[in-house]
Amino acid sequence: MSSDKRFLALRLEGPLQSWGFDSQYSRRNTGLMPTKSAIAGMCCAALGYARGNEKEEAFLERFGKVKMTAIALPRQRNKKDLSVRRLQDYHTVGGGYDPNNPNERGSITVSAEDGKPRAKNGQALAVLTHRQYLTDATFGVLLEGDVTLLSDIVTALADPKWGIWLGRKTCIPTAPVLVGLKEYRDNLLLLLKEKRDDALRLLIGEKPLDSLAYQEEVESFVDGKDSLPDQPISFASDRRLFAPRRVQTHHGI
Repeated sequence: MSSDKRFLALRLEGPLQSWGFDSQYSRRNTGLMPTKSAIAGMCCAALGYARGNEKEEAFLERFGKVKMTAIALPRQRNKKDLSVRRLQDYHTVGGGYDPNNPNERGSITVSAEDGKPRAKNGQALAVLTHRQYLTDATFGVLLEGDVTLLSDIVTALADPKWGIWLGRKTCIPTAPVLVGLKEYRDNLLLLLKEKRDDALRLLIGEKPLDSLAYQEEVESFVDGKDSLPDQPISFASDRRLFAPRRVQTHHGI
């Protein structure tokens, strides 16, 4: 292969997926397409890079140069396409809100006996959260980037050091994320396509890309229509940082 650029095809399939992009406090929403930060996080987990360590930061710097295209792949049941829906789930999670602060009372669960917040040493034990998921969704993801970096990702996803999931830990893939995993055992470069059309064919066959909804990362600001805050700079818990990413969304025909 002559070029140092390659295309890697991934398939994201599972009963639940969640791609956070505008979450605030107790409300965790999902977008309709996978975010680049979630894909980067999946790769870091597969590689075994801990949050905020030097290996993770170096990987994210290199991953920032990767161009990503996400494609909505239709799923069928009884020869009919399944509708992708947003599911809103109700959670109670460990909190720490002050039960004596009236501004925080709306986020505190109460006991059934006396209607008072469940608390220990004056602190509430749980808060309410609302979290969104996508159901019956399948996506193809095309990564374009340096062959060495993509080769490392292929090796890690084929035998991940930590668990990988589709946006959240509750969203487990039901199929191999690597497209063409059987080929990996023979030659990992079979997964890294030199031409974009060859990589797309692994995901959508001979179907025209324009017939499907997809979102592609663009080179310049004027080429895009939206900016998403999902280009990860650091996943460290005390300094999470993201940069904007310019994309163009196509709705299919």
